[in-house]
Amino acid sequence: MDFLSSFSSSLGGLNWEVITQLTFVVLIMLAGPAVIFVLAFRGGDL
Repeated sequence: MDFLSSFSSSLGGLNWEVITQLTFVVLIMLAGPAVIFVLAFRGGDL
């Protein structure tokens, strides 16, 4: 039980705002090349 309490306290200590912001930045950075790939795959037509 001691392990579970230390595990949950370490999860609570993480800065979730920074993790979500970095996740969204990565998604935005991947969206650009994805749009280019879709445009090339469809022959330039949206």
